[in-house]
Amino acid sequence: MDYSIVIPLLNEEDAISELYTRLKSELEQIASNGKSYEIIFVDDGSRDRTFKLLSELASIDSTVNVIQFRRTYGKTAGLAAGFEMATGEITITMDGDLQHDPSDLPRFIKRVEEGYDIVCGWREKRVDNLWVRRIPSKIANYFMRKLSRVEIDDFGGGYKAYRTSLLREVPLYGGMQRFIPALASLQGARVCQLAIRNIPRRYGKSRYGIGRVIPVFFDLLRIHFLLNYLQQPLRFFGSWGLALIGSGGIMSVGLIYEWLFRDRHVMLHHGPLMLAAALLIVAGIQCFMGGLIGEMLLWLNKRGQKSDYSIAHMISGHDRETSLTS
Repeated sequence: MDYSIVIPLLNEEDAISELYTRLKSELEQIASNGKSYEIIFVDDGSRDRTFKLLSELASIDSTVNVIQFRRTYGKTAGLAAGFEMATGEITITMDGDLQHDPSDLPRFIKRVEEGYDIVCGWREKRVDNLWVRRIPSKIANYFMRKLSRVEIDDFGGGYKAYRTSLLREVPLYGGMQRFIPALASLQGARVCQLAIRNIPRRYGKSRYGIGRVIPVFFDLLRIHFLLNYLQQPLRFFGSWGLALIGSGGIMSVGLIYEWLFRDRHVMLHHGPLMLAAALLIVAGIQCFMGGLIGEMLLWLNKRGQKSDYSIAHMISGHDRETSLTS
């Protein structure tokens, strides 16, 4: 299989027919060059006729695959399920609300075939609400770019193309789909962006708004920790632990000086300061021990698992000799 198209959906019954028609037309043109493809629709627990319509499509088109969740799990879970089913060498994700133009598919495929591992659609001229969507998105993308050191302008866009082999190496959970380029960059993935049209939504309504600001803030903290300390938790917790212990130690030295050389009753004159010093030292020890526990858990988790490195290509001399003698 050459291409897998993964599309998560939630209550998109009005858009399915047009989406399928336009997508199928574009894929048939691509397939005329001898390429094969599959379409994977993931119904994220829709309450309307989304699954019924998808089932009808699957009954008349063997290239259509449908996954239905028992309840709504979110976009990340939908993509993870689609990735697990995908068999194509290249996996392309797009939204099911017709805001992504299927005619852009050949452009995504071309960039991957040029050698890139991930191609991110960049909504260069967005048509969303300025204050609710565009400004918060611009700020979030700026910080994501700085924290991840991946130079793309649109982390949140759902129109992306991936080498499927790379997706197997990136765990997905809890809203992490927007960070796949950043996490994959740790494996040495080549990432680029491609300007696409941002088409106004014609059916239904967006489920993203200003309420996403706080979750995105915590996502930024999470991705910063994962990118910098995932494999070395002691560096993070140990650094904070030493800082807290050092602060408490300095305060303790000052209190001891007051007690020994100035004959002051420390508890009477500096009770709160003494308590603060003790709390800082205890908190520092806890942070340090937390880092050690994290290191032990990481080691236990890694036992029996594959190595952390990512292989792009492998050429075996033994296989070459076998092919020459056969």
